[in-house]
Parts: sequence; structure tokens; C-alpha cells
Amino acid sequence: MLPIGHYLFLSMALFLLGVIGVITRRNVIVVLMSIELILNAVNINLVAFSRLYGDVAGQVFALFIIADAAAEAAVGLGIIIAFFRNRETVLADEMDLLKW
Repeated sequence: MLPIGHYLFLSMALFLLGVIGVITRRNVIVVLMSIELILNAVNINLVAFSRLYGDVAGQVFALFIIADAAAEAAVGLGIIIAFFRNRETVLADEMDLLKW
């Protein structure tokens, strides 16, 4: 059985990779994947602390986050496909279609 510090270090590494990806990338698909990394880091924390304290509440929250991430990916990819058909680009800097 691994100590909780290993899980927290893995979670921190995933979270930092996700934040760096959101901040530095212009491609919207890469930004969505970085957000998924952030959500998975949160899931690792929830499950690790749930296991540490012997409570299933963290695991239940992790399941809700997984469902939310799946919905976010489906809606986000749908919006990206519709935007790509109009502008033929997926760069975040050029997404001003909804501005008036």
C-alpha cells in the first residue's frame, strides 16, 4: 500500500501539467485536454483522501466529476467542430464569433 504522499505528488504533477497547458496553448483541443488533466488530478486527490479516511464520499464525488468531464468533452468538441466548419481554425485567439 502506497502512502498518500505518492498520490498527492502524482496529483500535483498532473494538475501543474494541466495548468501549464491551459495557460500556454492556443489550440482549443489542447486546452480541453489540459482541463481534463486538471479534473483527473482532482479525482486522484478525492479518491486518495477517501481511501485514507475510509469514507466513500470522495469516490462518489469523483464519479460525478467523471460524468461532468464526459459531458464537458462532448459539448466542447461539438462547439469546436461547429466553429471549425465556420472559420477553419481551432485557435483560441480567433474565437470571436459570438462577439458583436
